[in-house]
Amino acid sequence: MIGKLRGVVEAYGEDWVILDVGGVGYHVFCSARTLAALPPAGEEAVLHTEMLVSDKAIRLVGFATALEREWFRLLDDVQGVGAKVALAILSTLSAGDLANAIAFQDKAMIGRAPGVGAKLAQRIVTELKDRGPAFAPADPALSRLQGQLDGARPTAVGEAVSALVHLGYNQSQAGVAVSSAMKKAGDGAATETLIRFALRELAT
Repeated sequence: MIGKLRGVVEAYGEDWVILDVGGVGYHVFCSARTLAALPPAGEEAVLHTEMLVSDKAIRLVGFATALEREWFRLLDDVQGVGAKVALAILSTLSAGDLANAIAFQDKAMIGRAPGVGAKLAQRIVTELKDRGPAFAPADPALSRLQGQLDGARPTAVGEAVSALVHLGYNQSQAGVAVSSAMKKAGDGAATETLIRFALRELAT
């Protein structure tokens, strides 16, 4: 099992990089975000890796951060996803965006990735709802927000998120903006106040 590589970038491809580690060139598949984060050819880089073994081949997949690798593992476990689609999702969404999309059950956000239809997006947000938060950035306000959105009765938070969604923002964007608004306006803020603060966040 190869979990990490440190070496010199030798060459790039559309979805891969060759990393020279002590004279051995490792061919590593990567998401577009990881490739963009790597330095130019000739410079040293570090990749957190996952080894995929099948009947036909052994492949290495590389990630700029250990967090991205953990998300890849979670996505790859979902039926119908697989390595190719998992990398497409991680190419489209940052780890933070992915965490928010799952926290707020925003299947439209997940569906932005190539190869992810509505049914698969729904399966991803459903299956990872209870597993994903362990790999999400710690944000107590966001956790409180999710708890209020999950409640049975409408709350100022829920109404603010709903209003922003009706204005054209997706649920993930609305949730993050309202979470930020809660920090500034306080947990007991009225719906109108949260909307006003959230719109300021979205405008920046």
